[in-house]
Amino acid sequence: MSDLDAYDYDLPRELIAQQPLRNRIDARLMVVDRASQSIAHHHVRDLPEILSAGDCLVMNDSRVVPARLVGFRTETRGRWQGLFLRSDSATGCWEVLSKTRGKLKPGDQLSVQDRNARESLTLTVLARTEEGHAIVRPEQAGEAADLLEQYGRIPIPPYIRDGQMVDSDVADYQTVYARHRGSVAAPTAGLHFTKELFESLHRVGVTGHAVTLHVGLGTFRPIAADHLDEHQMHAEWGQITAETAEALNAAHDAGRRRIAIGTTSVRVLESAADERGRLSAWTGMTDLFIKPGYQFRAVDALMTNFHLPRSTLLVLITALAGRELIRRAYAEAIEQRYRFYSYGDAMLIL
Repeated sequence: MSDLDAYDYDLPRELIAQQPLRNRIDARLMVVDRASQSIAHHHVRDLPEILSAGDCLVMNDSRVVPARLVGFRTETRGRWQGLFLRSDSATGCWEVLSKTRGKLKPGDQLSVQDRNARESLTLTVLARTEEGHAIVRPEQAGEAADLLEQYGRIPIPPYIRDGQMVDSDVADYQTVYARHRGSVAAPTAGLHFTKELFESLHRVGVTGHAVTLHVGLGTFRPIAADHLDEHQMHAEWGQITAETAEALNAAHDAGRRRIAIGTTSVRVLESAADERGRLSAWTGMTDLFIKPGYQFRAVDALMTNFHLPRSTLLVLITALAGRELIRRAYAEAIEQRYRFYSYGDAMLIL
């Protein structure tokens, strides 16, 4: 029997949200209380009444880059798709996940079209990595982030419109506090917040603090191993500043809650914390895989979306809330017709 069988569930396809609600704060919010083992139903707009003065919200301010590339192979005109993974500032080369018929070879050229099919960017294939990714050189000068803004598309997950973006995704698939470009997927719990909601939370004494984690390719990969101990997380770059660390330490010392907005914020906090739960300035790569048995050191509560079956994210929230409580919560969410995944509703684990 696979360990992952405990993290599986059947979801009616119609519950997978295909677009966000017109007003982000109108999303439903399931409040799961670990102390009382209770489940209550609210809306995101109710957060100022649910949270307490002094609570600290910790948000991932990474900005999604238009990393999805669409075009064709210049020689054969065969369709080609790619996902930008990273660039090498020294050489100007890109590493991309490539999807096309046949294998690319050094010297092949790819024509990347912008969303309006009016302009194109030529990529020349230089090599392939051990993982099968392509190393390419853009033939147009410019920073990778700027070229992606011009020629790339928002990398919408495949369960939303088969991964096909629409113009509204440019704003919808981005948090209102996104700052640092670098993610290929949105930290989706943050999609529920608006500037007006933050103002309401500030008025009741809830503070906000930023960390950064650039969400990488691992977000799209299910757990392939039969046992959790065999799964290797894809490393992602993260950062917490000394100012944020000091503020969260002071909050903890005063008995105030550190509430992570999204699992990516959890991974930054737990990667930066020492054994006593003290935070300090930290920058680096993290491949932390949080699973049952993990002792949380720097997170008191978590707001998150509803996650895919057999995913590392579902494993993480199970480690925080317990298997039976999460099983009940997901069953109740399906029964109550909650909207699931990136554009769906949210859960607050207290």
